[in-house]
Amino acid sequence: MISPPRTFSHIGLSVPDLDAAVKFYSEVMGFYVLMQPSKIVEDDSAIGVMCTDVFGPGWQHLRIAHLSTGDGIGIELFEFAGNYSPDENFAFRRHGTFHFAVQDPDLEGLLAKIVAAGGKQRMPVREYFPGEKPYRMVYVEDPFGNIFELYSHSYELTYSAGAYA
Repeated sequence: MISPPRTFSHIGLSVPDLDAAVKFYSEVMGFYVLMQPSKIVEDDSAIGVMCTDVFGPGWQHLRIAHLSTGDGIGIELFEFAGNYSPDENFAFRRHGTFHFAVQDPDLEGLLAKIVAAGGKQRMPVREYFPGEKPYRMVYVEDPFGNIFELYSHSYELTYSAGAYA
């Protein structure tokens, strides 16, 4: 028996300044704040033990906030003790996650807000079907170095139309 596709729950992003990131992702990106920034310490509490399971001993403390997109996808923002910016934040050849994507029909409007808030536009806005369909995309970077992509239309609509054909 084939299982139906699973749904996406959330993504976790590491940021250098949790308060600034909550402001960016709520005010610029329009995400809902579910849980304001909270401090978690390495201790014997349930969440402390869970974090030690994930990060190993010696992580000390972190700050975390929970947000949600309009369609219920969670955005966990983490500020770790001793965080640092990598020399290359777009290591696309390295195995692992290198971006996520957000959909907005006013891609150019959102792009302008991101840049005005200190983010970066990493490429020109491109069309998948120039002159045929208005499906557009652009890679951007938040003010904290996280890479993401903006889509004008849904993932399903863009790729079911044969974007690379």
